[in-house]
Amino acid sequence: MDRSFPPPAADGIRVTDEVRSYVRKRQHDMRVCTSCGGPILLPTSLHPPKPTDLSIPVGDWTVYVSRYQARYNDTIHAGMIPRFLDRF
Repeated sequence: MDRSFPPPAADGIRVTDEVRSYVRKRQHDMRVCTSCGGPILLPTSLHPPKPTDLSIPVGDWTVYVSRYQARYNDTIHAGMIPRFLDRF
């Protein structure tokens, strides 16, 4: 069994510890959505969730995943966090 990733959520999508820590630190719901560069993790204040999104609880917060991204991604990882958000 691969121990490098946390166990999957009920829908089979894993959220790495680094992303969980990032969400808790930001204290905001996030959404994995489509960008021209691939999947990107944005605050819901920038890109609100849609009714068709999957939702994954992360402590008191939620990570929403676009149904389009959910087809292709089984792990939400730090590579999805845009670097410009680190400046805020």
